[in-house]
This record gives sequence, C-alpha cells and structure tokens, in this order.
Amino acid sequence: MDGLSVETIAGWGRHPVCRAAVLRPERLRLPRAGRVLPRGLGRSYGDAAVPASAQSLVLETVRADRILAFEPSTGTLTCEAGLSLAEILRVFVPRGWFPPVSPGTKFVTVGGCVASDVHGKNHHRDGSFGGFVGRLVLETADGRLVECGPDRERELFLATVGGMGLTGLITEATVRLRPIETPWMFVEVEPAAHLAEMLDGLRHAGKDWPYTVGWIDCLATGSGLGRGIIMRGRHASRGEAPGARPRETSVRGLPFDGPQWLLSPLLMRAFNAVYYRIQSRRTGGRFVPYDAFFYPLDTVKDWNRLYGRSGFLQYQCVVPRAAGGPVLSELLERVSRAGATSFLAVIKDCGPESDAYLSFPLEGTTLAMDLPYRGPTTEALVHELDGTVVRAGGRIYLAKDAVTRRDDFERMVPRLPQWQRVRDRWDPEHRFGSALSARLLGDEP
Repeated sequence: MDGLSVETIAGWGRHPVCRAAVLRPERLRLPRAGRVLPRGLGRSYGDAAVPASAQSLVLETVRADRILAFEPSTGTLTCEAGLSLAEILRVFVPRGWFPPVSPGTKFVTVGGCVASDVHGKNHHRDGSFGGFVGRLVLETADGRLVECGPDRERELFLATVGGMGLTGLITEATVRLRPIETPWMFVEVEPAAHLAEMLDGLRHAGKDWPYTVGWIDCLATGSGLGRGIIMRGRHASRGEAPGARPRETSVRGLPFDGPQWLLSPLLMRAFNAVYYRIQSRRTGGRFVPYDAFFYPLDTVKDWNRLYGRSGFLQYQCVVPRAAGGPVLSELLERVSRAGATSFLAVIKDCGPESDAYLSFPLEGTTLAMDLPYRGPTTEALVHELDGTVVRAGGRIYLAKDAVTRRDDFERMVPRLPQWQRVRDRWDPEHRFGSALSARLLGDEP
C-alpha cells in the first residue's frame, strides 16, 4: 500500500506505546479488509488513538483537510475530517468566526472533536462540540458512505459523537461556527482560597460569563485544599478591543525529556504556591489574544516531554452537582497524599449532558489532573479515584483515559448498552478498534 510506514504510536501522555503500520492518505477511504484505527493529530492523552496490536492499520486523517463549503450568512462550515482547529482559526478568525467549542489545544482535527465530543470553557452555557454539528459523513465498516445527523440516521449520529472513532471513519463534517468581532478576549482573574470558594466562584461567574475555568493547586492541603485561580472571559467587541491585531504567538520547542527531580512533590508544591501568589495579585480585567486564553500550552511544542520518558496520565472526571464538594475534596486529598500531581490541574463547571450516548460531560463539575506515570503505583491511584467517581455517579473522559478497568467503566456509563447496539449494527465484526476498545469493551486485539 503506497505511503505505508511502520511507526511507534502513542497518545499525548506517551503511555501506552505500540508499533503499527500508519497510512496518511489525501482522501479518506477504508482498505478492503482488516482492523482500522482512525487517528487525527494524536492529542488524545491515553490509548483512544493507539492500536491494540501491530496488526491494526492506523489511518491518519491529517492530510484530508480541505474546506469544502462555507456559508457566510450562517457561519456553517463543511470540511474534511482532518481539518485542524488551528487551520480554522487561521482562516476564519480574520473573517469574524470562531469554533463554537474548543478544547485546551487547537492542534486537534474536526473529526477528533466529534469523536471525543470535546468540551471547553463554555460548556456550562453552550454544551459540547456535537451540539453544533449538523451533518457527518461516515464510511462504515462495509465501505458505504452514510450521512448522519440530528435529523437523519440519528442513532448512528448519537453513537458517533463521543464514540471515539469506533462506529466508522468520519470523512466530512458540517459545523456551525460562532460570530466574533475581534481576535481579542476580555479576561478577569480572581483567587479562590479553598475548594468551596472555587466552586461558588465558578457558578457565580457562569451566570454572566460565557467562558469560565479554574486552575487548581492539587497539592494544597488543610484549609487551603482546592485553592486556585478563577478565570472568566468573553470575546471583546470591536468598540472596546485594542486597535492593533495581536502579534502572532511564537512557539518554543522543548528539546529534552524532563528529569525525574523536576516532578518531585516538594518542587511541585513550591511551584504551585508561587504561581498562586503571582496570579492572585493580577486583579482587574485585561485584553488578551484569544490564543493566550484558550491555548496557553500550545506555545510550548511537545510540552508533554516535561513528564519524562515514562510519560503521564491525565485523569479527568466529572461528578454531578449534587455530589459536589465532598467528592472533589476526597479526590484532591487522595492525590495530595500520593504526591502524584504536578503543574497542570483544571476545574470547570459543566452544563446538562448531551444526547450522545458516550459523551463525557454531565451537569456538575469536571476536574482534570496530570499524574506522572510511575507504573502500578499510578494505576492503583487511578483505580482508587475511579471508585470514588463511580460511587458519586460520575464518569471519566475517554479521550484522557489509559488504565480504567472495564467493570468501573460499565458502571459509569448507563447508556453504554444503547451505544453497543448501534455499534454492533453498523460494525458487527468491530473492524474499528483501539487499545481503549480492547481494554474497556473486550474487543479482540
């Protein structure tokens, strides 16, 4: 097969790793036979875009990235699945349009946004990415091209949004963009001295602000447990924004893997304490480029190398609002006692869950924490955290997961049987698979 190469494949967390054949076609079509794993830009942290074995073909979509149509009166974009958010921003921000929902990186494909049903800082108001998708074209396991959407082949659509690429190969998508007047954001920050103050601050901000998020110090203890910084933002209007366009963001590379001492709990506690103090002094509003608000980590290429060669797990869960503070306190206390987390921890409010069967967010609070991977010790910690989340009626984010056990996953997802019935109808032999589907669904490698 032309263009085929054998490569080492991993998620953004660099664990797990597998060798497999990779194909990067300019036009997305399935091979006639064999197991296939669709993959975009590889920003899923865990094993959702990692093959279960070397026998699977990894079909990378990034060269199939054409803009097929755009309706300027409505902001409706039709594109190939390999188009990245970075390219959408480059083309459409100067024309007054912005992605309706964006995760923490712009280096993701539209197909990946659909497959993960990504959410962002505006979920409390706007929901997740799938809510802005009007049409998908899938190549199903038998080679047919099938259109689906909210009003056609609805079950297939609801199984594909958030379905982690396991229902078919997404080839095209039609998405509604959001109108904006400038490339600037108006942003305010506010310190929260403890978890209760953080949760109250996020809920209060969500009443008036379209985008809210909190940085949280996962290693703080005692009366400071859950302390952090609340950030709230909105797109700046033409009349208030600075006159000049923002300077293009420079990207710096990380040329080495981080040493183990960089992740010591003592150093991380010191870093978090200093960061909290600095940010707490930055009161009042200011205008920042959209990149600085939505994608701060994108300024450091390969920032995942900070965690060393062993990589890391990002643990992201959501717990219902009724469970609230006590469950989040328990999660933070467990991680703090283990000395397992580091620089990056994010807390957000989520609005109502979507109709998509495997979509992650539900109405409540989501917490995401980076855990340096230290083998069985880290996996045991994840299983402890999963137990707490299961008892609270919450769930974990499949785009971040690499080690959750099948029985825990099944207890987290009440609509899993509905999703499985749709998958079995369209892909009875499970041609589409991944290390995640082998681990959580019992697929054959």
